[in-house]
Amino acid sequence: MSAFDTPDAEIRGTLLTLDLGALVANWRMLGARAGTEAGAVVKADAYGIGIEPAVTALSRAGCRSFFVAHLSEAIRARAVASEATIYVLNGLLPGQGGAYAQHALSPVLGSAEELQEWAAFRQANPAVRPAALHVDTAMNRLGFAPGEALALAREGADTVRAAGIGLLMSHFAASEDEADPANARQIAAFAEITAAFPELPASLMNSSGHFLKGCPAYRLTRPGYALYGGNPTPDRANPMQPVVSLQSRIIQLRVVEAETQVGYNGRWTAKRRSRLATICLGYADGYPRNASGTDTVPGGTALVGGVPCPFVGSVSMDLIILDVTDAPDNASRRGEWVTLIGGALDLETVGAGAKTIGYEILTSLGRRHTRRHVGI
Repeated sequence: MSAFDTPDAEIRGTLLTLDLGALVANWRMLGARAGTEAGAVVKADAYGIGIEPAVTALSRAGCRSFFVAHLSEAIRARAVASEATIYVLNGLLPGQGGAYAQHALSPVLGSAEELQEWAAFRQANPAVRPAALHVDTAMNRLGFAPGEALALAREGADTVRAAGIGLLMSHFAASEDEADPANARQIAAFAEITAAFPELPASLMNSSGHFLKGCPAYRLTRPGYALYGGNPTPDRANPMQPVVSLQSRIIQLRVVEAETQVGYNGRWTAKRRSRLATICLGYADGYPRNASGTDTVPGGTALVGGVPCPFVGSVSMDLIILDVTDAPDNASRRGEWVTLIGGALDLETVGAGAKTIGYEILTSLGRRHTRRHVGI
């Protein structure tokens, strides 16, 4: 049993299995494909699988650079990765310098205000870790505009040195779509900026960037979603190993006649005599309510004895109803486990059934599940 397990599946009734061996294998594959150092994005509680187990497994495998969104996440990562470089993507908020220094963390600086504040703080605290400089080449979200970055290279070299910048980075807006012309524009814009900062190591590749033709690897890559089994090439077969599976138990079974309405507000009506199973999982467990199945719009699916069984009626806070009429009797009994993520139900399929994306499925997984870690 892993130290990160919650060994009470019989009490909770849902089981989230996390394959840390597959996580590490995905990280190694991406690094080998890029031919350079691969970091790991572990924001949003490592995309829902847990910062502590994910960072521990990747650190033991040799990962030396981690990226999170918030300072609080970075502090958690530091607790299990004492030597790694940990970057905070959302940048430096006013007055946070002391916390960065205390925990040896690196802000990703994306504005003149952040850069100046960090440079001033570093003058009084020269031992702090190097920061990263974020250049916005398409998103218009965070980061220096390309013109600002080029002006900084020409006129602000002293400020950059004072801030102790150790990495130059940008973020793709559409790398999962190889045909999107924005990719080539971003690659060219970032190449111009890296040429203006020749002494700085750079990072551009995200998960899909590893599979994008013409994308330079630079010194460091930043895979996120693909590490956790998400498909970085949505128009092709998924090259990643699955990391997450989710199961729940059947609580109750019933038979309803044709024309029987089911669930809140009677949004689904049986078209035939149907056998229904209620499972102990709902939107409070992170499964989106948009996966509800209605008379006009199909919703999510569970595998019952390997047979796809549709959700019927609304996804409730703690319960989902399945139509198990076509499932084997021995797999659709009270107490049996059904699969919500896993096998044919990969993250993209689950996301589509919930009218969302696999990213949201992963990062929404709640804390009520029993968590079992394998592959370590």
